[in-house]
Amino acid sequence: MSELSIRQFPCLSDNYGFLIHDAASGETVTIDTPDPERILAEAKAAGWTITQIWNTHHHFDHAGGNAAIKAATGARIVAPGYEADRIPGIDQPVHDGDSVWLGKIEAKVIFTPGHTSGHIVYSLPDEGVAFVGDTLFALGCGRLFEGTPEQMWTSLSRLSALPDDTVIYCAHEYTQANARFALSVDPDNPALRAYAANVDARRARGEATIPTTIAAEKAANPFLRPADRAIRSRLGRADASDVEVFAEIRRRKDAF
Repeated sequence: MSELSIRQFPCLSDNYGFLIHDAASGETVTIDTPDPERILAEAKAAGWTITQIWNTHHHFDHAGGNAAIKAATGARIVAPGYEADRIPGIDQPVHDGDSVWLGKIEAKVIFTPGHTSGHIVYSLPDEGVAFVGDTLFALGCGRLFEGTPEQMWTSLSRLSALPDDTVIYCAHEYTQANARFALSVDPDNPALRAYAANVDARRARGEATIPTTIAAEKAANPFLRPADRAIRSRLGRADASDVEVFAEIRRRKDAF
């Protein structure tokens, strides 16, 4: 493990900002740019200078602050090449399987279409962390604004294949609402019930529920569990494919 520091802080109404700092090189990355003033203030408070922007997708609450941060710091913009026409000023377009670097720390790019057509995730395998944008949430997943259920299920399956102890940084504080929905489709899951109770307690104390882990999500997040017999039975989809069950869970969440 390197001397990696991660600074997490709330932005806008329910976003999170993340700064990643490598002490060895002095480099600092901001994951997306939801609130440039807050991000710059957090970097200043930590004594860090932002040298790179790593975008997960084109939505304004993820890439809308790119120009302001680049103007203030000269940071290099790394972003999905799949969305290069919708993210201005990209310095380094990246695609599935590419590596990007914070000093000597490697981040692997994972293509995760579904929420948007070109969404990507940054996985730092040697550090055991991944920044997943709006693909995977604690007890949820992103809405399918541009992709298909097949695409999103494939994307979530790729994230599920990461090591169980991988720490997952999601971009929004949606967990309490996600828990209420999850309990409606998987009410007898003890892991989910315990997770939901913990979320309620943490939110009552004003605490973040992010990060989470792959293991915790595989045990309790219904969007990663379409093969579960109890969920299938409750949805009346016992003989459906995993994709079909996932799509039904997503449809119900959209209407919840």
